[in-house]
Amino acid sequence: MDPTDRILDANLNRAREALRVLEDYARLGLDDAALSGAAKTLRHRLASALQEAGLTELICARDISGDVGCGLIGDGEYDRRSLADVVTASGKRLTEALRVIEETGKTKSPAFGAAVEQIRYSAYDLERRLARRLASRRAFDGVRLYVLLTEALCAGEWKATAEAAIRGGASALQLREKHLSDRVLLDRARWLTGLCHEREVICLINDRPDIALLAGADGVHVGQDDLAASQARRILGSDGIVGVSTHTVEQARNVLPEEPDYLAVGPMFATRTKSTGLPVGPELWRAVRSETSLPIVAIGGIHAENGPQLLKLGCCCLCVCQAIIGTTDVEAAARRLRILIDESVSGEALGKRG
Repeated sequence: MDPTDRILDANLNRAREALRVLEDYARLGLDDAALSGAAKTLRHRLASALQEAGLTELICARDISGDVGCGLIGDGEYDRRSLADVVTASGKRLTEALRVIEETGKTKSPAFGAAVEQIRYSAYDLERRLARRLASRRAFDGVRLYVLLTEALCAGEWKATAEAAIRGGASALQLREKHLSDRVLLDRARWLTGLCHEREVICLINDRPDIALLAGADGVHVGQDDLAASQARRILGSDGIVGVSTHTVEQARNVLPEEPDYLAVGPMFATRTKSTGLPVGPELWRAVRSETSLPIVAIGGIHAENGPQLLKLGCCCLCVCQAIIGTTDVEAAARRLRILIDESVSGEALGKRG
């Protein structure tokens, strides 16, 4: 048997199996048509390259009984604690297999080797995109109550307001100050970041990835007129969270290629906090949810009385400003909303299990 054929056959199996895992995770785990389509396209490109090189009969070189490596099991081979571990391992297996196919395939056909090289580059990009989605899920999926912090809208002192919101159950705070000097904004961002990290709460800075980076915040939130998500990430770094405000389904679609970590959708209801036109209503949340599996934050005019409308749709993260920070008992207002969210999320989980 030709050892080159055996090597190609073994690694083609690895590559195809890994691509299938990535495709199914993107399709069934993330509900992401773009990522699923990218994996499927790579499978087809690999099949086409084999066809053009006349390498479609490699299975004839397969010799399971004579393969000395069949019984060898590497350390950690069965250590998969989550789907994220499975996806990460499959990404590595894919790119390693493609490298072997490329190098070995050059002995069969230089054109085949060149084609696989381009497929390998595309696989690196797919691996990166999936890694970003996994990172965003780890970082933001647990956020339930997201509070905007603007001093001018606080009923009390802003630092005390931030502390009370966290005691009440806020799992993310965003510092939103449009009119402070850079020096004052940085000082404020550093204080809030320190508080949030001490309490294990996510801290985000509105509009300013440079300030977020200098303050050591977890991320930045940008609007439609601010830096693009990809530009903000270049400043903040690959580990930072980048969220984007959207007000229409089209805006959500347009920003998805920028690979944000979450989308904020609104205004859900009438609000005096920000001028973004008429409320878009809860149905926009449902429409954007059908476009992506990214975490989606409902924002705008939300309070304890209308929040359940969003929770009934399946929304599990509410972004609130005046209904919390504009009250005289911030902790109680935050706790009331957090209880509503947690009860909704727990009930939905029980319903799915049932």
